[in-house]
Amino acid sequence: MRKKLTMLGLAGLLALATGTATAGDPLRVGVEGAYPPFSWKEADGTLKGFDIDMAMEVCKRLNRECVLVEQEWDGMIPALLARKFDTIIASMSITEERKKKIDFTIKYYNTPAKLVAKKDPGFAGTAAGLNGKRLGVQRATTHQCSAEKLYPDAELVLYGT
Repeated sequence: MRKKLTMLGLAGLLALATGTATAGDPLRVGVEGAYPPFSWKEADGTLKGFDIDMAMEVCKRLNRECVLVEQEWDGMIPALLARKFDTIIASMSITEERKKKIDFTIKYYNTPAKLVAKKDPGFAGTAAGLNGKRLGVQRATTHQCSAEKLYPDAELVLYGT
């Protein structure tokens, strides 16, 4: 029941948020296509994942054709503002900085960050243990912001996806 209410609320808010499109127009949805299990591209080019399923369900409930528009993560908000697509469904965390530029629906899931490292008996698993270590993180994400704040003495290696 909660899932149904969340989907209905999300569909309703997306309908309001896409003020430039009319009911008969396709809904152009910005997706990343490079963030499994949320979105990825199959060998044949087909987009798959939780965010893709969510986009298709929203379009179905709005009775709109769904057009998935792939966009690299760090250009997602600029592309929305440039009207390259009508909405974003791409595992985007809600932040105060982002809320100054774009509107959000209700939060419908949480994606906590985890650190993964090669097994090393000398690593204590603490922030201090990362001093001088290389830490890979996706560019322009809340995880980058957190890593910069929590691990200032680690060397951040930024990736596009």
